[in-house]
Amino acid sequence: MCGIVGIIGRQEVAPLLVDGLKRLEYRGYDSAGIATLVNGSIDRRRAEGKIVNLADRIAQKPIAGTVGIGHTRWATHGRPNEANAHPHASAKVAVVHNGIIENFQELKAELQEHGHGFESDTDTEVVVHLVHYHLDQGMEPVEAVQKALKRLHGAFALGILIAGHHDLLIGARMGSPLAVGFGDGEMYLGSDALALAPLTQRLAYLEEGDMAVLTLDGATFYDVGDNKVERQVRQTALSGALIGKGEHRHFMAKEIFEQPQVIGDTLNAMYNPARGSITLPDLPFDMADVPKVTIVACGTSYYAGLVGKYWIERTARVPVEIDVASEFRYRRPVLQDGGVALFISQSGETADTLAALRHCKAEGQRIVSVVNSPESSMARESDVVLQTNAGPEIGVASTKAFTTQLTVLACFAIALGRAKDTLTPAREKALAAALAEVPGRAAEVLAHDEAIRDIAQFVAEARDVLYLGRGTSYAIALEGALKLKEISYIHAEGYAAGEMKHGPIALIDESVPVIVIAPHDEDDLFEKTASNVQETVARGGQVIFFSDAKGVLRMQDTALHAIAMPEVDPFVAPILYAIPVQLLAYHTAVLKGTDVDQPRNLAKSVTVE
Repeated sequence: MCGIVGIIGRQEVAPLLVDGLKRLEYRGYDSAGIATLVNGSIDRRRAEGKIVNLADRIAQKPIAGTVGIGHTRWATHGRPNEANAHPHASAKVAVVHNGIIENFQELKAELQEHGHGFESDTDTEVVVHLVHYHLDQGMEPVEAVQKALKRLHGAFALGILIAGHHDLLIGARMGSPLAVGFGDGEMYLGSDALALAPLTQRLAYLEEGDMAVLTLDGATFYDVGDNKVERQVRQTALSGALIGKGEHRHFMAKEIFEQPQVIGDTLNAMYNPARGSITLPDLPFDMADVPKVTIVACGTSYYAGLVGKYWIERTARVPVEIDVASEFRYRRPVLQDGGVALFISQSGETADTLAALRHCKAEGQRIVSVVNSPESSMARESDVVLQTNAGPEIGVASTKAFTTQLTVLACFAIALGRAKDTLTPAREKALAAALAEVPGRAAEVLAHDEAIRDIAQFVAEARDVLYLGRGTSYAIALEGALKLKEISYIHAEGYAAGEMKHGPIALIDESVPVIVIAPHDEDDLFEKTASNVQETVARGGQVIFFSDAKGVLRMQDTALHAIAMPEVDPFVAPILYAIPVQLLAYHTAVLKGTDVDQPRNLAKSVTVE
């Protein structure tokens, strides 16, 4: 959620810090600030609201310095105002922090007894005063920070400046991600590789409990035991050129329209067109021996996992259990020996999912992660990484990450089915061929953009919206409802269509749009969904119907609006049917005038539990 950037160099850092923070806006935030060292003293500029407010503040009162830290804050402890904005500082120490210090109240009381006064309502400020206290005891900066870190309980990524030390920048990580960037005569800290993309592509990621001491000459890393250690420097492919909006009004629109390309990029890494087969990366276990798959994820990634459950059980006949990451550990799940635990996350840093991964790893499960960030914590701690080649996703509401997650899960299901000998060679080839058609079919779906924009005018007037689907379309109904409420703030719920008669039908009247996801499939679920639509219309419900040409023909006199989707193998339908519900949510939000890319109260990467 929050974002950190730090720079130590030979040029004025304030403009670079602000630029780095702008690149972190997509993570979600409600205040921002920077701090630098000027003639040995700490100077700060902070502002409530968007980074443009901070930039205005700096323009009115410039800030110098060649070493500095910056932060975008998403409020946890304390209201989102300037007093609670980061960096927090004393006369000797300035700190930016992602995460939560769980024992801050205990530490605060202790520090107040030593005469330290607090200016904010945040948990972060205790870090400032704790380091300051140890400096007052005569410790050198590195020792003072190490001593302070031993007292902190919770999750944190920290960037720390010490007054009087222009050639020093300290970072630390426990639970929240942090990277060190290597430049030419400059060094960098960043919570996100994207923040550092214009500055360097050479990064080292801190491991759990690490501290990094940066000078102009490089970085020294210490582990949780304060031992000097080496950390691998990796080359990232991220570039500053990748995050523009192009000709689109919003990042979300750009990312929706990138889906034909990124689905193709993801598929090309696993699909062999010459053989018509799916090939996964080398696995450290035999898929034929997998007795059970446990899928864990949050939000949109959870709905991708729900589709994956349908695919895996149908295609490979392997039992699948799926859970929301925040609930998973606390119900003490029973994990089967030799099982695969599959984790799905766009960022690879989602705190609940990462905690669940570590639990499964401790329980001896084989760990497979589906992530968009190959250098992320989840990727580094997994046995196998199945990457979604979606590129940077800036819009908080996930779009292309979702469809590339589905693409990866479809490939995994086919590969597992082949290993389990539940797929004939002919069926495997047919499924792989159907996947190969998806990028082109996705482009066909995007051609409905204008028609969906017209439908959005009706949806934008609603207070409540229902989404219905069966089978894999049930998961797409859930995802469609999530997208609408995330960015338009309209109350929306997704239901299995067969559950209509068990309660939701009571909500239906002439003012309630009902979005129905209904491709034809081999289980004849379309006929059952069509029956649910008739029940809905009989009670005044206004139906918006997404189906193939045959389905639209059936419902053209019943539905208020209908969109004809491409006719495809039912196996790949969820990937394509995700796109129109994304477009509907997008256009509805635009009509309502909300902040589409950065909806209120939401963060792109949730790095605290």
